[in-house]
Amino acid sequence: MKNNFSIILAARHKKISDVHNATGIAKSKLTRLYYERVEDPNSMTLVKIADYLECSLDELLARTPYVVEV
Repeated sequence: MKNNFSIILAARHKKISDVHNATGIAKSKLTRLYYERVEDPNSMTLVKIADYLECSLDELLARTPYVVEV
């Protein structure tokens, strides 16, 4: 799964600190999400971010197809 957090922030001219101040989510958690260092982000964290950025969870997260190697 790929997240579009950094792309959406750039498009809306927002910073991690803006999201932190509005949502109360720790900057360290937001930074890990921004740089895609989080394997399984908390669903409530994602909902808070999506609400603040006024986007859907589908826009925030992009599902990558599961490929089975043979």
